[in-house]
Amino acid sequence: MAKMHSRARGKSGSRKPSLKTKPLWLRYKDKEIELLVVKLAKEGKSTSQIGTLLRDAYGVPDVKTITKKTILGILQEKKMAPELPEDLMALMKKLVRLENHFNSNRQDKSSLRGLQLTQSKIKRLVKYYKKIKKLPIDWKYDSKSIRLYTE
Repeated sequence: MAKMHSRARGKSGSRKPSLKTKPLWLRYKDKEIELLVVKLAKEGKSTSQIGTLLRDAYGVPDVKTITKKTILGILQEKKMAPELPEDLMALMKKLVRLENHFNSNRQDKSSLRGLQLTQSKIKRLVKYYKKIKKLPIDWKYDSKSIRLYTE
C-alpha cells in the first residue's frame, strides 16, 4: 500500500533467508521460541515488533521455518491475537495523528491530502478484511470512533 498514491517505484527491502531449513547454529528449540513470542506479546509488542526483536536480539532468522507457524498463528493458538489486523491499526493511528495535526494547523493543505489518502486506504483495507472475514461484516469504519481503538 505504500506506493498506491504515487508513481514512485520504491526501494527493495530486506529478503527472507533463501533456505527453508532450520539453521544449525540456532540454539533455541521450537517451544522456547513460542514462549518468547508469548512473553513479548504480553509486553505489548506487535507481531512485526516481535519478529524484529527475535531477529535482532535473539538471532532467530525466521520463526515460520523453525516452528512451522507464523507469529500471528502462535498468538491465535494462545488466544492472544489482536482483534484488529496490525496494518489496519497502524493506518488508524496515522489517521489520528494527521487529524490532530490538521486541527491545529488548518492552513496545511498537504496534511489534508495525506488525511484523505489515509482514509481511503483504511476504507479499502476494511472492505478487503470484511471480504476475507477477518473483520465482522457489521464492523463500521467511523473516523470518530477510531480514537477508541488507538488509545
